[in-house]
Amino acid sequence: MTASILSIGTAVPPARVSQEAARDVFQSQPGLSRVAQRLIHAAFDASAIEHRNTVLADLVAVASGVPAVVESGMPLAGEDGTIRAPSTGVRNDAYIRLAPPLFAEASARALAGAGVAPEAVTHVVTVSCTGMFAPGPDFRLVKDLGLSAAVERYHIGFMGCAAALPGLRAASRICDSQPDAVVLVAAAELCTLHIRSSEDPQQIVAASVFADGAAAAVVSARSFGDGPRLQLERFGTVLTSEGESEMVWTIGDEGFDMVLTAEVPRIIGREIRGAVGSFLGDVEPDVWAVHPGGRSVLDRVESGLALDPEALAASRDVLRRQGNMSSATILFILRDLLGDDDLGDAQIAALAFGPGLTVESALLRRTTA
Repeated sequence: MTASILSIGTAVPPARVSQEAARDVFQSQPGLSRVAQRLIHAAFDASAIEHRNTVLADLVAVASGVPAVVESGMPLAGEDGTIRAPSTGVRNDAYIRLAPPLFAEASARALAGAGVAPEAVTHVVTVSCTGMFAPGPDFRLVKDLGLSAAVERYHIGFMGCAAALPGLRAASRICDSQPDAVVLVAAAELCTLHIRSSEDPQQIVAASVFADGAAAAVVSARSFGDGPRLQLERFGTVLTSEGESEMVWTIGDEGFDMVLTAEVPRIIGREIRGAVGSFLGDVEPDVWAVHPGGRSVLDRVESGLALDPEALAASRDVLRRQGNMSSATILFILRDLLGDDDLGDAQIAALAFGPGLTVESALLRRTTA
């Protein structure tokens, strides 16, 4: 049997901020030039994002004027609204505290949705690029969910926004070789731990789109119920002919540094037809799940593939409600499509983009049979 996604669970931190409030906080930082202030205003307003969730409750408190209910342990904003510059070590310590509970919450929901008991899980694949530690998220997930100590564990780290699709690909390969396998794929990203006040246009763009969240998928060729599933038919990966220096994720002294130039959407627009055409062949998908790196990325995919505006509705909706949660975002979109009974049986093409510039693809079939 073909390996399928049986269920997808999601989790976000409780602090939620409107895009307008976040914009005002960043725009009001001391020492910014008028040019930077105008760029912040333009970037936040053009993002097509309404709200985002973050582990930085103190930042939301400053933005909304409401006292923080949950503390991150890494105060980023002072009471005067000034954004501080914690070291990378402090930011990563916050990741170690705050990421595992989100991994566990999303995973528990995925298992419950699939009707799969924790002891049935045979493999764990975790995905993240916004923090690191060992023993890592894969180890913590086994402990936090009470999985078998003999579960095989794999961690896909630092592959950026595209990494959930390689995570699903690994799960599919495992199921191909072990037909009784039950694989838990979990992605969690705390992107906002690395935001900062800056006049650098690339840092401003990053601050305007990134958010925090987690998602998990139960993948198996076995049947655990009668609900809809997403069959994992095939995967593809393409390195674009340019873009190696246009989307870069490195470790700096004051957090991880994101290079995300204006060339990224343009490169995607130029190369998407060739990358997707070689993968899909004659297949014409009924619906698309495209990682919303930003509004301009979705716009370029839409125009580059000559898609109907409604084709990316699910992607734009997740961007509007949640922002860009890096690798977890594509799973939020697939969750919505899996739960959309109006789709019936449908062919889904999934695309995600990562450093390199890398285009990851997956062809899935939503089936109710």
